[in-house]
This record gives sequence, structure tokens and C-alpha cells, in this order.
Amino acid sequence: MPVSSKDKQIVAMGGGGFSMEPDNPLLDQYILGLANTERPKVCFLPTASGDSDRYIVKFYSAFFKFPCQPSHLSLFNPPTLDLRGFILEQDIIYVGGGNTKNLVALWRDWGLDEFLKQAWQQGTILCGLSAGSLCWFEAGVSDYPGNNVLKPLTCLGFLQGSHCPHYDGEANRRPAYHQMIAEGLLEDGYAADDGVGLHFINGTLAKIVSSRPTAKAYRVQRQNDGVQETPLEPIYLGR
Repeated sequence: MPVSSKDKQIVAMGGGGFSMEPDNPLLDQYILGLANTERPKVCFLPTASGDSDRYIVKFYSAFFKFPCQPSHLSLFNPPTLDLRGFILEQDIIYVGGGNTKNLVALWRDWGLDEFLKQAWQQGTILCGLSAGSLCWFEAGVSDYPGNNVLKPLTCLGFLQGSHCPHYDGEANRRPAYHQMIAEGLLEDGYAADDGVGLHFINGTLAKIVSSRPTAKAYRVQRQNDGVQETPLEPIYLGR
């Protein structure tokens, strides 16, 4: 599918990228390749981790190796008072994992959700893993209470439906997602194994890629007699 610089793109990763696969850059390279420039401006948002210094260092260590211009946005120590202008000048926004509930609350309080939506509508590529994947959907499975307790969480709604990251990485994710959809707590949606990227263009799932040869995505839908789970085979980027 041809993609223009004005198309609205989101790459939602169930897990993977520089923080989970430091020796496997396939997903990060795929995202960089979507930008319509040789040295894209890539801004890391570590909000869900409480702007962890260690996480930020990992980002720079990984992305300084790529042909790009990395930066980060900490809400605890913002680089500028003009957050809207800072966001709108980026080619790629990369959101890290952590506490999705805190991420959504902080972004809304700072108005960052609206700035991100405007950037997305103007062609900035949004991406992320875990919390940085879940946040773009209407809702999904989140462990925000801690202690491995999973609950449905309302998110930003840039993408329709629900989402479950870490589908194969955490044993309780799949049954929890099925139960929430069966009970009507979540709408139908997409699950992604670690290492899988769901590439949405203008709100439609256009491509599925993976950094792991056996990882998969799934369409999960409520049926009269329960839940139907349909495997979706990704394109393995290592081929």
C-alpha cells in the first residue's frame, strides 16, 4: 500500500524494540524506514516509566547508532514550554512502556494528547510498545493496578477497538483479554505477541511485521457462544 507523508500512521508493538530486544533492531529499523526523510527526528516519550533516566539512556544508546536525530520529552523536566511546537516538529514519536493509566492522565493534564493527535493528523508517525502500544486504542488490557492484576483501561481512542500487548509474553494476558471481551468490558480488538508490530494507516490495519520468526498477532472478537480468536501471520523482518 503506497503511503504518503500526510497519511496517519501508528505502529503498535506488543513488545520488542530497543528496550526489550537490544540486539534485535528489526522493529526500530522498520519504523525509521517509514519516515519520509533520510534523518528523521525521533522523539522518545518515557512518560509511562515516570521518565526513567535509565530508559532514556537506553533510547539514546540505541538510536544514536541509526541515521536519525533522537530527542526525548520529559514532563518532569520539559525541554521547552512550547510542547505543541516541539511535538509538531517531530517525524516519529516513540512511546515507551510502563504504567498506561499514569501516561494517559499526565498527557491529558498537559494537553499532550491533543498535540499528539494533531501531529498524527499531519503525518507524524506514532509508535510504541506495551503502554506505548495500548495508549493509541480506545481501550485495552492493562496491569496498571500492579501485582500482575489486569483490568480494562480506557485510552486515547486514536484507533478504534481494543488491544492487548504482551500476548505471549505474560501467561495471564490471553485469558484476561478473552474474558473482558466475552463480558463486554472491551470491544473487539487486536492482540500482539512480543516482537510484533501492528501498522495502522489512516485507522486501518495495513500491515503486520515481526522481529521474531514465530510471533503472531490475533483478531479477537466476541461471539454468541464466547470469543473467536483468529491468528494473523506477520511478515518476519529478518528474512
